Amino acid sequence: MTSMVRVLSRAFSESSYGTKHDLLRHLVLCCAAILFVLMLALTYGIDLSSGFF
Repeated sequence: MTSMVRVLSRAFSESSYGTKHDLLRHLVLCCAAILFVLMLALTYGIDLSSGFF
């Protein structure tokens, strides 16, 4: 257990700025994908043609 904590501590230390940046980027991309799928699910069956507006 202690070795896992050490590995995680090294992975997210200040010297590994790239890792934090990549993790944040993946988190933002996952949130965007979830929001996109949610919007697709919410608009399923709604007439969104140009005549609707």
